[in-house]
Amino acid sequence: MISIPRWLLLVLGALFSVYHVVLGVYSLDVPASPWPAVVALLLYTVATILSLWPTKRVRMPDWLAAFDLAVCIVLPLLVTSQLDPGAENGYATWYVAAVGTLMTIAAARRQLAAAWLGVIALAVQSVVWAGPLSLGGLGVIGSMVWVAIAHMLTTALANAARETRRYAQAEREAAAWQAAQDAHLFEGRVRLAHTNRLAAPMLRRIADRNGSLTDEQRAECRMLEAAIRDEIRGRMLLTDVVRIEVQRARARGITVTLLDEGGIDDLDETVRDRVLSRVAEAVSGSTADRIIVRTAAEASPVAVTVVGLREQEEQGTDPEDDEPEVELWLEIPRQT
Repeated sequence: MISIPRWLLLVLGALFSVYHVVLGVYSLDVPASPWPAVVALLLYTVATILSLWPTKRVRMPDWLAAFDLAVCIVLPLLVTSQLDPGAENGYATWYVAAVGTLMTIAAARRQLAAAWLGVIALAVQSVVWAGPLSLGGLGVIGSMVWVAIAHMLTTALANAARETRRYAQAEREAAAWQAAQDAHLFEGRVRLAHTNRLAAPMLRRIADRNGSLTDEQRAECRMLEAAIRDEIRGRMLLTDVVRIEVQRARARGITVTLLDEGGIDDLDETVRDRVLSRVAEAVSGSTADRIIVRTAAEASPVAVTVVGLREQEEQGTDPEDDEPEVELWLEIPRQT
């Protein structure tokens, strides 16, 4: 995030504020009565300390902004009540720069509405007290310029920070997308190499025999084709133990279908091994004619569902009599 160091703002604000307080104390002999100016100095000191007090929040609290605004309205009234608008008051008009400094601090802390209201109130009071020409002579215009600069800098820094966060988010998303693409590419290469290791010997044998295979070789090809299909559709459902038990089940004449729909991608290795061990046990102990292993949805408490179906012998003309019988129904939970 792009920002001005907070310690620098605190030091600058404190130096300017102390300078105004010194001027106010130095000119206490100018007003007809020094006590209103003393009250104004105390109010200004309290408001400045509260505004510059280090906090984790960059934005000034609303209650503090309202207090600063009230101080900026009261300050000119207190000091000018003891001054002659037609005389040369010198440093006794310290309140003008003090209001500008306090409102600049408010603007820097993202209370722009309060800052502008404070300098506008100062301008109105100055015109009422000493006429329109006092805006330049007392330095009211300079105070408004300070607030305008603080407003522009605050807005520019906020926009820059927002754009920086947006670009950083876009960079993270691009990096994540690239990592996912690299992972998919790597996984594809690994699976292609594995498939080639499985299929290449059988393909060479088929080519050598010109497609003339024995019944045993055809059965072996069907087993090999099913294993390759498992590598494509089974993905995360496959471990060495699951592969062995699925192969044994197919050797017993069972049709096994593995369907991985991404429901266990978020499981850690330990939990996935536990779930797939249960899958291997279920497949090894089943006597069904057909077994379907499917991952559940990510939001489901179930990780994998194993269903075993046994075909019914023909008993009549009713289609319902020919529906397969559920021999195995197992829901393996994500958590033990």
